[in-house]
Amino acid sequence: MAKLVFDIESSALPRDNFDEAQQEYLFREAEKIADAIARETRRAEILQQFNLWPFTARVVCIAMLNADTARGQVLFTADDHEVDTAEAGPVEFVSCVDEAELLTAFWDVAQHYEAIVTFNGRGFDVPFLYLRSALLNVPIKRKDWLGYRFQTEPHCDLAEQLTFYGVSGREGAARRFNLDFYCKAFGIESPKNQGVTGLDVNRLLAEGKYREIAEYCLRDVQATVQLYKIWKERLAGVK
Repeated sequence: MAKLVFDIESSALPRDNFDEAQQEYLFREAEKIADAIARETRRAEILQQFNLWPFTARVVCIAMLNADTARGQVLFTADDHEVDTAEAGPVEFVSCVDEAELLTAFWDVAQHYEAIVTFNGRGFDVPFLYLRSALLNVPIKRKDWLGYRFQTEPHCDLAEQLTFYGVSGREGAARRFNLDFYCKAFGIESPKNQGVTGLDVNRLLAEGKYREIAEYCLRDVQATVQLYKIWKERLAGVK
């Protein structure tokens, strides 16, 4: 069964995209803080969280690979959306004019796969894609990726598998770590080794460094593929 491994990168929408009532709702918690410095700190924290919510952010990149062949595509939005036709290799970088085009291209590929592999896809990537697609009226070609949590088909979420579905909570033996930590622990090159993290996406986007975002997202997926293979060989079936 062919499995699609993917990861997304999101970027906060401009604050002025939201009307006064929406902004009051978003920053209500901060406005309750009496101390001015603490209030501004909390506002900045909330603004940073905009990246995590599909109603305050957009998808700017999706990297995807076939788990078996390591072939795939990286879709990314770019102002200068020109395909590099001189590029050759197992992974194709495809620039898109906007988010709607990117999501449409993603679903066109995804519908051909029976199963997917993610890291925290159940908690973040999949609901984010579903809601952004719905907001932009982009047809969703696979609506079964959230499904029943305690199974690995059609969605194997490695963040769930490596914590055994949160069996020991936040502090126990199977507590959850981030992808970077798991990669280093299992001897996989971390996608963050080249100095880019998800926190840099907004800045890179503002600087027009779209390809850097795409390459970082691809490194996340390549690491996820390797982590999946280790899980499959050593831990799959543990109950």
